Amino acid sequence: MSEEILINVTPRETRVAVVENGMPQEVHIERASRRGYVGNIYRGRVQRVMPGMQAAFIEIGLERAAFLHASDILRPPPALSEDGEPPAPAPPPPIAELVREGQEITVQVAKDPIGSKGARLTTQLSIPSRYLVLLPYSRVIGVSARIEDETERQRLKTVMGELMAPTGMGCIVRTNAEGQAAAALGEDVDYLLRAWEAIGVDGGNSRAGQRIYEDLPLPLRTVRDLLRSEIDKVRVDSLETFERMRAFARQFTPELADRLEHYSGDTPIFDLYGVEDEIQRAMRKEVPLKSGGHLVIDQTEAMTTVDVNTGSFLGQRNLEETVYRTNLEAAQAVARQLRLRNLGGIVIIDFIDMIDADHRRQVLRTLEKALTRDHARTNVHDFSPLGLIEMTRKRTTESLERQLCEPCPACAGRGQQKTAETVTYEIFREITRAVRQFDASQLMVLASPKVVARVLEEESAAVAELEEFLGKTIRFQADDQYAQEQYDVVLL
Repeated sequence: MSEEILINVTPRETRVAVVENGMPQEVHIERASRRGYVGNIYRGRVQRVMPGMQAAFIEIGLERAAFLHASDILRPPPALSEDGEPPAPAPPPPIAELVREGQEITVQVAKDPIGSKGARLTTQLSIPSRYLVLLPYSRVIGVSARIEDETERQRLKTVMGELMAPTGMGCIVRTNAEGQAAAALGEDVDYLLRAWEAIGVDGGNSRAGQRIYEDLPLPLRTVRDLLRSEIDKVRVDSLETFERMRAFARQFTPELADRLEHYSGDTPIFDLYGVEDEIQRAMRKEVPLKSGGHLVIDQTEAMTTVDVNTGSFLGQRNLEETVYRTNLEAAQAVARQLRLRNLGGIVIIDFIDMIDADHRRQVLRTLEKALTRDHARTNVHDFSPLGLIEMTRKRTTESLERQLCEPCPACAGRGQQKTAETVTYEIFREITRAVRQFDASQLMVLASPKVVARVLEEESAAVAELEEFLGKTIRFQADDQYAQEQYDVVLL
């Protein structure tokens, strides 16, 4: 499989695309005016304690107060039982016993503000590097579940146990660490310890609302998090950014530094690989399938729903075979769209109903296999009695659509607008209401051209009846500045 990373840099925006076999799979965007906060560490002040929610709101200098749940507050590890085994996890104590209003506390952003929700915080601080994630307040040595070879997992645990023992801290071994020598892991440990020492110094001198530690900018995070041995090339269209990334890679991943190259072609790099077109398509609800079927994706505040339709696909054998083939293709398309659109939280997939139980198992297996390449953690459940698949995908940042779009001013984000007929009858009711409240000899209605055209052509008889009933003259004037749902009734 061919896999490349493309980086497009402009003065106020950086975009990163992961391309597999010529098809864009992920898009990451960072704007200078609105950088993400995940991973940043702040000195915060407890603004309000909410016992009913087992949470507190923390002021960390952002637009909205951030949210800290009791389960995300670091507590002393429980004592081992008599047989040396750790006890079962206990529920957190009441939030009022953990924090109090006005208290200053060091916190880290776990999730960016999303929609109307503030950032999600934790006091269980962690600092990532190329191969590791440092856990300063823990002694646990964990290994990524993506490293499946048991011998390698045991080797990494042994190596990291020896490296971390003098520090009294714990760590998580990332997927990139697979096959790495102890010396390379030791360099990462040294880097993390230096970073933690700097945070400790800064944290002691910081005031509430001040940022203590900021994660790397997107291009350098790309080198740290996405550059792996499977990546063939990382192409950057900015010479300055390329040089920064190459210097960073030579320091932390020298064996992969030669995979970076500067792109200086005349065609914009995202146009060359079709990424721009793919981003535009990701703004649409409907996703066509090669078979002739299509997906309909709806993102709401509570969840994302995906509906699978056969469309024009008729198949070659029978209905069950047609449905099965469409669902197999849809399962792979859904996994790709979740990554491309960065859709997180609860996802409900409504595949076309299948009678054959083996077909359902194959579709579920295909979906799970397609999701294994997703960097975000996913959890997929079996078909429900209604034939739906419920799954979750870890969400830390806004979806691609919500980063690039805003609610439509005409429909206020409903995705629908009232018909000209509906607005016409609303205007008639408003005229009646206005005449009963105020005295006027005539009225003027300002509305969109489409609504006025309907009133004067199809509803002219109704207007005449209304004028006779009210004993008033009513004039209509079209104005291009009015959206279809907007109108004004003016008393003259």
